[in-house]
Amino acid sequence: MTGISTTNWLRLITLGMIWGASFMFVTLALEGVGPLTVVTARLCLGALFLLVLTMALGSGLPRISGAGAGKLWGFILAMAIFSNAVPFAFLSWGQQVVASGFAGVCMAVVPLLILPLAHVFVPGERMSLRRFIGFSIGTIGVIVIIGPGALASTGKDFEALAKLACVGAAACYAIGSICTRLCPEVNRMALAAAVLLVAAVLFTPYAIYVEGWPILPSGTSFWALIYLGLLPTGVAQILLVQVIRDAGPVFMSLVNYQVPVWSVIFGVMVLSEPLPPSLYLGLALILFGVALSQLGALRRLFSGRSNA
Repeated sequence: MTGISTTNWLRLITLGMIWGASFMFVTLALEGVGPLTVVTARLCLGALFLLVLTMALGSGLPRISGAGAGKLWGFILAMAIFSNAVPFAFLSWGQQVVASGFAGVCMAVVPLLILPLAHVFVPGERMSLRRFIGFSIGTIGVIVIIGPGALASTGKDFEALAKLACVGAAACYAIGSICTRLCPEVNRMALAAAVLLVAAVLFTPYAIYVEGWPILPSGTSFWALIYLGLLPTGVAQILLVQVIRDAGPVFMSLVNYQVPVWSVIFGVMVLSEPLPPSLYLGLALILFGVALSQLGALRRLFSGRSNA
């Protein structure tokens, strides 16, 4: 394991920026297609992009036979289910009912869910009191940025079930991160491609059943889908696998604190949205929480030692 190096900090920040910017492009894509079709397009385009890339690089997909192949593809299936297909289905349904920021709050809880799972299943990932307090402060920072309206009731039918679906999506992401870390060693580009391919195969029938056969959008919606498939899905899957395999699922979970911050920043810079006054307080809490939870790694980083 490479550890929490400068490279992995840069990968983590890049992931936060990519996923934070994706909210704008999802809004544009939804002008031409339904939410499930957006997810399907992202998975299929991302899988196609990575498949072409792996073939060009000569690695291809992971082996499907021989010693350990069954275990490897079992983990790939688990990663596709828990990191992609199931949480995407839960969120796409739940966000139609719950307050818009509720899902964001649920995603901020993912690091807190990962802590005990990593403590039990991942060697070396100990759940200390300092880490728990730091992650808790970071979660509060996200809630401050999103605002109290995220927890307000919408009064819609099935709201309680929709909230449970969003919480279930957060739990899925936590489990998916653990599966990614425990997966047997294999070419990481090939692993990322295989995960997206399986996720696309699993999710596409569900999307077609609910929304029907998709119609190819035009203009802005079309290009937004292309972007979503290539960067926040294809490239992001590669970075996600690299960070979790190198630095562990607990470190990777810090991206959940970045995404809402970058989303607000891009909204202000690109869409001219008003800057929420809560951003500074929320950002300060997030930075303090991250620094507290990663105090040892930051000390090693600044002292020139990259290993965890």
